[in-house]
Amino acid sequence: MPWMIGTVLKNLFSAPATRRYPYEKRESFEGSRGSIVWDAKRCDMCSDCARVCPARAITVDSEKHQIEYDPLKCIYCGTCTETCLQHAIIQHPLYAAPQGAHASQITEVHHYRY
Repeated sequence: MPWMIGTVLKNLFSAPATRRYPYEKRESFEGSRGSIVWDAKRCDMCSDCARVCPARAITVDSEKHQIEYDPLKCIYCGTCTETCLQHAIIQHPLYAAPQGAHASQITEVHHYRY
């Protein structure tokens, strides 16, 4: 038991190993993938993002001019951002807070490129 006193004193006067989340948030790592954001002005409704999404988190309705994105299905693999030739999909390095209820994000697209 006396051999533990050195460890106890060291831990008592050293900085904590953890952060006080959510008050102290850490910065994102370089190259990390985050929340998906659409730029509706760049989107040409080609549906390539929906076709390549392995989680089927994206649906494109060209008749309603809407893109529906389900963040709870998304695995944040980045395939949609790499596939989009118009660069309309961006993975923002900031992460969204956890959701309390299931809600899809719908983006209205009123701009077409011909």
